[in-house]
This record gives sequence, C-alpha cells and structure tokens, in this order.
Amino acid sequence: MRLVWKLLRQHISFPQLAGFFFANLCGMVIVLLSVQFYKDVLPVFTEGDSFMKKDYIIVSKKVSTLGSFVGKSSTFSEQDIAEIKEQPFTKGVGVFMPSLFKVSAGMEMQGLHMSTAMFFESVPDEYVDVNLDRWKFNENERVVPIIIPRNYLNLYNFGFAQTRSLPQLSEGLMGMVNLDIRLSGGSRTESFKGRIAGFSNRLNTILVPEAFMRWANSVFALGQNCEPSRLIVEVDHPADDRIPQFFKDKGYDAEDDKLDAGKTAWFLKVIAGIVLSVGLLISTLSFYILMLSIYLLLQKNTVKLENLLLIGYTPVKVAMPYQLLTFSLNMIILLLSLGIVVYVRTIYMNRIGQLFPRLEEGSLWPAYVVGILLFIVVSLLNMVVVNRKVASLWMRKK
Repeated sequence: MRLVWKLLRQHISFPQLAGFFFANLCGMVIVLLSVQFYKDVLPVFTEGDSFMKKDYIIVSKKVSTLGSFVGKSSTFSEQDIAEIKEQPFTKGVGVFMPSLFKVSAGMEMQGLHMSTAMFFESVPDEYVDVNLDRWKFNENERVVPIIIPRNYLNLYNFGFAQTRSLPQLSEGLMGMVNLDIRLSGGSRTESFKGRIAGFSNRLNTILVPEAFMRWANSVFALGQNCEPSRLIVEVDHPADDRIPQFFKDKGYDAEDDKLDAGKTAWFLKVIAGIVLSVGLLISTLSFYILMLSIYLLLQKNTVKLENLLLIGYTPVKVAMPYQLLTFSLNMIILLLSLGIVVYVRTIYMNRIGQLFPRLEEGSLWPAYVVGILLFIVVSLLNMVVVNRKVASLWMRKK
C-alpha cells in the first residue's frame, strides 16, 4: 500500500485540494452554524415549545361600546368553529372551556390568609405548553392540577409581595404550595386541594385539565350549556395575510403579542433556511471541486493505474489511497467545523444569556448530527466515484 501511494501521489495538485478544503470548510461551518443557531435562538421567541414550534393564535370576539359584542354573541357556535377549521391557513382549533360554577382559592403565608374569587378554563392537552406528567385529575384524590400564566407570578413577586413585605416565590417553590380550592354551584359546595403544575407563556388564563372541567361542569352546573368564548387556532404561519383579513371580516380579535411572536419565529425559520441553503450550495460546489481534482489525478495516473491492475493489484487496493485521502480531508473538515461552531456558539450564547437569563442553554446535538450525516454522505459519494473510475479502467483491461 505504501509503494502504491508513493507512486500515485506524484501528480496530486495541492492547490486544488487546498481549494476544496477551504471551500468545504466554509460550507460545512455555514450549514452547522445555521442549524445550531436556529436551535439555540428559537426558544427566545417560543419558550416552552419544541424545536419546530407550532404557531398558535388566541381568538375571541371583539367587544364594542358598552360591553356589547360585535355579532351580538360573545361565544363561538359550532358553525363558527367549523368555518375557522375550513380556512386554508388553519391546522387545528382548540376550544377554551369556561367554568360554569363559582371558584374561590386561598392559601396561608406567614400567618396571613389570602383568598380570592377566581375562574378556571381548560383547553385540550395538546395545546398546553408545559410538561404534562403532572397534568392528571382523579376524582378520588381531590387534587386539581393548575397552570397559571408566568406573568401572574411576576406580578406577585414584583408588585404585591414587595408592597406587603412578603417573600418572593420561585417557580419551584410555587410547585410545592397547596391551594385551598372551593367550588360551588347549584346546591353543592365542595373543597379541593390545588397544585401548581406549571407556568404558561402561551395561555393567559388559569388552566385546569379538560377532564376535570367536564366533570366539574356536569356536577356543579348541571343542565347549563357551555359555549366557548375563546378559541386557540393552530396556523401554518401567522404571517399569512389571509389570517388578519379573515378575523377582520368576521369581527374576531386576536392576541397581538402572540401573533407578533409567531411572525418573528416564522421569519427566523425563513432566514435560517436561506442561510442553510447557501451553506449546502457551497458544500456542493466544494464537493464538485474535489471530484474534479480526483478525476484529473486519476486521468494523469491512468497508465500507472492500468499497469498496477495488470500486475495483479485489485481495484480495491488501487482505489484505497484516493479514498483515504478524501476520507482524511473530510474528517479534518468535520472536526475543524465543529470546533469553529463551538467557539462561535460560546460567544453568541453569552450575549443571549445576558439578554434572557431564564433561557435554558440547549445542547450541541443538532450540529453534531448534521455534521456527521454530511461527513458520511460526502465520504460515501467520494468512495463511489473513485471506485467507479478505477473499476472502469479494470474492465477495459480485462
């Protein structure tokens, strides 16, 4: 193998290999960095959701003067919901189910008893943006899981607690607090324990499991009709011009902050896709440069290759030096690319951490997975091309 390598490396063009090396390095870095940056930055706009966030819009009917509603009804009928589902931008519709009974909640803190009247709503579990492990209700246990908006906790910590010299509460501590819940309706009054199961960034309401809400409405509001006054609509992307036009025509209102966050996330996807496409294009061109270099090298060594095949060397042994060369180059490019991505990521994550202290730092697995996949694909293509070229020479001499 060493003698074969010494014989074949005489016509290697180092400038061509260097061109391939740096072009492929740039392409690989752009691809890996765009994927990793997208994964790291997306939670800034979509906290609590997965890598490819679904876009949701909270919809209600507009209120006109003196508390009356545009369209005369504050609730959505089955026809209204069906019409929204039929729109081309709609992927799914969830219903906010309100409580039809009275709710009061209280808790003890440093000898001070606090209680207040409140309300409950529920949505289907797939629209809840917290961990669902504790999102279960059992009639026999008399414990109600509750999700509250994260801004409610901020209002308590930085408003109510400071003015009354009460301790500020962390999310973890709130998860251990038990609330005294009293439900009343009709001729029945029952007590439950409330447990904070999480904090929502998406839903600005006090949530309970849908199973509990159906049970409670049937027990404390028997015979009353439950019509939703709000909907949660999953859309393809909230930047679609048809969405605001449809809502305007129907007199519906949407939460603007959710719409803006969804638009930002969608534009982030578009930008990341463009950058990723540029990186893939550069990597493809660099791969073409390498193949051109290998073909020129094989062409220059045609006579030597044919002689080696005639004296008994197999096509596999003849192709091995070229395959090792491309494999080594691709491996060095992968390692350097990952090193550059780690270095650049450290810089921008420090800045993001200063702007968003609560943002949890993700892992580097997107860059690792994509980098390894590109390395495998490019290396296999290199091997196939070299093997086919050498095999064609061998077949010609048989």
